[in-house]
Amino acid sequence: MTQPQIEIQLIAAVVAVACAIPGVFLVLRKMALISDAISHSILPGIVLGFFITHDLNSPLLIALAALTGVITVVLVEWIQKTGLVKEDTAIGLVFPALFSIGVILIAKNANDVHLDVDAVLLGELAFAPFDRLSYFGMDMGPKSLWIMGIILLVSLILLFTFYKELKVSTFDAGLSAAMGISPLLMHYGLMSISSVTVVGAFDAVGAILVVALMIAPAAAAYLITSDLKKMLLLSVGIGIFSAISGYWVANLLDASISGSMTTMLAFVFLIVYLFAPRKGLIAVLYRQKQQRTEVSLITFLLHLNNHSDVNERHINHLQEHINWQRVRSQTVLDLAERNNMIQIESDVVSLTEKGKEFTDLALEYIITNKDEKIEHMKDDFFLFRG
Repeated sequence: MTQPQIEIQLIAAVVAVACAIPGVFLVLRKMALISDAISHSILPGIVLGFFITHDLNSPLLIALAALTGVITVVLVEWIQKTGLVKEDTAIGLVFPALFSIGVILIAKNANDVHLDVDAVLLGELAFAPFDRLSYFGMDMGPKSLWIMGIILLVSLILLFTFYKELKVSTFDAGLSAAMGISPLLMHYGLMSISSVTVVGAFDAVGAILVVALMIAPAAAAYLITSDLKKMLLLSVGIGIFSAISGYWVANLLDASISGSMTTMLAFVFLIVYLFAPRKGLIAVLYRQKQQRTEVSLITFLLHLNNHSDVNERHINHLQEHINWQRVRSQTVLDLAERNNMIQIESDVVSLTEKGKEFTDLALEYIITNKDEKIEHMKDDFFLFRG
């Protein structure tokens, strides 16, 4: 690998980690769309900073852009609190307006500035290694790497310092306030660091990849685990993997690096969405199928409990009376027999003592809807859940 190739992957990995940290909390707070709003609405702050300093490398650009991001959040919340529109509608109103203001400012006051779609929306990581940082004539490496490295370091320091406060305010704002932790302060602190991260990554990777790196790894991690620490680590890992693999896909296909990375993020999320152990689509469908079987089993046992007539309890009659298909009838019958809830003699089905005990408790549970009535029996009677 050449040095630029190594540097591109290093920049992408650092950006992925820096975006993953605030991204986890945005997903948990159900504020994923706000990252998209911030990534577009910071444009007026960048433009105003450039008009003041006439220097695209000035730290004032980052400060003003971050401030614009916070203003975006304030405006969204202010519109939402009126109760006239929901949060997604408020976001859809605010960020196009701010982004348009930035475009108008450029068009009216900086006609010689080219607002390139690739640079603003997609970014171009291929050029990032050539924007170097020099210190007393000594090459210090890509400027983007230093900027994102500093932002990542600040994010990590804040995360370790305020981890407990962020965790409590994210999951229970009421408890946070009762403990003396200001949910509002934590909220705007998170929005500020999200804005700074977006601004820092904006020039190198563009708005679309920033949003993808913030949300996709966190959303995938959320489907895998409910533990916050594991979610943070998984989000970071998924982000790095997608960034590196996306680069090599782009290299293989001779395609956009940022576009390939975003595609890899979508691919990884799709895999997790389908195959996550507990929350994946396949696991959910399987669990729903098992729950339907559970309901069928209870229905079957209640039918036996309510009918003493031999004809009503004959195997051939079950399909007609309960209106089940033959395969479903046989499945439930086998399940009940395997769990020693029924006994079959001369094709007549009867409840065992275990089946009677369960049926009585199931009836009591249906009437009272209290989990404790049935919880201690699940290990014995619901082994088929897996």
